[in-house]
Amino acid sequence: MIYFDAAYIAKCYLNEPGADKVIALAERSDGLCSCEFGRLEFFSVLHRHLRQGHLAKRHISRVVKNFELDEKEGVWHWLPVTSGLLRDICARVGDLPKDVLLRAGDALHLGCASENGFKEIYTSDSYMLACAPHFDLAGINVL
Repeated sequence: MIYFDAAYIAKCYLNEPGADKVIALAERSDGLCSCEFGRLEFFSVLHRHLRQGHLAKRHISRVVKNFELDEKEGVWHWLPVTSGLLRDICARVGDLPKDVLLRAGDALHLGCASENGFKEIYTSDSYMLACAPHFDLAGINVL
């Protein structure tokens, strides 16, 4: 099982640069995982593409249908975001050196992956990749 952030989740369904590499990685895995927040971020990515005119509503409907089919078939495993998880992440963020740039959503993914026993997180986000070691994770970008 491997942990994807929302950028990699989107590449599994959208024709974006590097999608072929992310899909190949996903196909080699025995399952894909993210926190529940990643699901929301994915739908926000779809909405951004609609708003910017990159995708038509009918295309997004097909993407959502494929995504939901993958969910039903057990491709995606969603980790819960709990109060305890958020408290643990807050403590980790509080211990970071002052020069570390970390956004809340990135902290949530990193903390969720770490707290659930993952050793690696897959993302193309340079800030998340840089912060991964602070959460005892290896940040991996296959792009």
